[in-house]
Amino acid sequence: MANEEFSPDAGPNDQPGEPVAEVHVAEFAPLGAGEPVNGSGIDLLLDVVLKVNVELGNSSLSIKDILALGPGSVVELDKLASEPVDVFVNGTQIARGEVVVVDEKFGVRVTEVVTPQKRITSLA
Repeated sequence: MANEEFSPDAGPNDQPGEPVAEVHVAEFAPLGAGEPVNGSGIDLLLDVVLKVNVELGNSSLSIKDILALGPGSVVELDKLASEPVDVFVNGTQIARGEVVVVDEKFGVRVTEVVTPQKRITSLA
């Protein structure tokens, strides 16, 4: 116990003769000028994978109708064939577009990007 320090002004809950730990003010190195360590701004997010869904339309079916589905069945959707499809990223609509065929695969040509105001109002 020779190297322990004792507080001369012990508090009301302190027992006389109890060791007291040394307390120091934390010192931090100054922050940089806000420069990112690797890359800059959006570059840090370029390899982040997002889930993209394209919604052709919706339909409500009874369990009986779903069980009756088979090859060649047609499910009627709530949109006309000429209406644009909705493009969602992580569940948020970001655009609308038209269905196209590219090398025998379906794709979507974006015709309208949803404005930030419309996205905010859709959250409510």
